[in-house]
Amino acid sequence: MSTTIRLRPIECCSTVTEPEPLTPPSKDQMLAMFKALADGTRLEVFRLIAAQSEPLCACDIVDRFDVSQPTIAHHLKVLRQAGLITVSRQGIWAYYAIDPRGAEALQSIAASFSPTTAREAAIT
Repeated sequence: MSTTIRLRPIECCSTVTEPEPLTPPSKDQMLAMFKALADGTRLEVFRLIAAQSEPLCACDIVDRFDVSQPTIAHHLKVLRQAGLITVSRQGIWAYYAIDPRGAEALQSIAASFSPTTAREAAIT
């Protein structure tokens, strides 16, 4: 039986940069956001809401998708629980808007995946 010895290439990195460890609440929030956005319809609902300058009535959301109102309601609930959107009520109508904290968290998560950002953080 032959044993294969693996050698590192000369041009290989000498040190591997480890990502900052995630606290359980941060990890849970990140996972909830990714799970919420992993569904194609929810992603498009989120994008529609995020594109608005004012809160969007639930009826306008339902009209734009080829799924039932209860299905849209479920998708909105998942997005709300993930901290990505907010809801306000005016009479019997519900209006949805992007949650600024959720949007900021998404931007922060995306920035954390950039090697440049990690290097800059290590320098400062």
